[in-house]
Amino acid sequence: MQAGSRPLRADARRNRDRLLDAAVRAFSHDGPEVTLDAIAKDAGVGIGTLYRHFPTREALVEAAYRNELTRLCEAAASLLRTMPPDQATRAWMDRFVDYMTTKRGMADALRAVIASGGDPFAESRDRLVGAIGSLLAAGAAAGTTRADVEPEDVLASLGGVALVAAEHEQRDRTDRMLNLLMDGLRYRGL
Repeated sequence: MQAGSRPLRADARRNRDRLLDAAVRAFSHDGPEVTLDAIAKDAGVGIGTLYRHFPTREALVEAAYRNELTRLCEAAASLLRTMPPDQATRAWMDRFVDYMTTKRGMADALRAVIASGGDPFAESRDRLVGAIGSLLAAGAAAGTTRADVEPEDVLASLGGVALVAAEHEQRDRTDRMLNLLMDGLRYRGL
């Protein structure tokens, strides 16, 4: 929503959310050439509703990507409210791999946004580092994870695991690598 605009009605918000979910599925599985009609149909709305929310294909792609980023980053706080910090961190790692897999699936559509002058990744790194930082800080405060780990290093490590996961599509291997990373983060005492 743009600054100064009114909040969306509940039904309009639901339609927007359904469109974003449908767009992520479509661009991830069918690529950038999927028709907007197909996305609207999958969302259960008309094409006019899609265009009211997203006047261009690029606007839809960028909004879908940013929505996934927001979900991932907000999951850190949600997980910390429901589980111990080390378990929340490990659960968030799974979500990160899923996010990266989706982002990889949307790569061609995101490249089209960039080619048209958009920058869907403008805030991504800072937001991801902030989410990881909150998980690490909570773990350090609880004494379950090391306090000497930089969030940027964890982000880079997770990126490597996600790359392997996407290349090989082996969930067992991905889980082992994430467990290994998590073991390296655990506080062992002196």
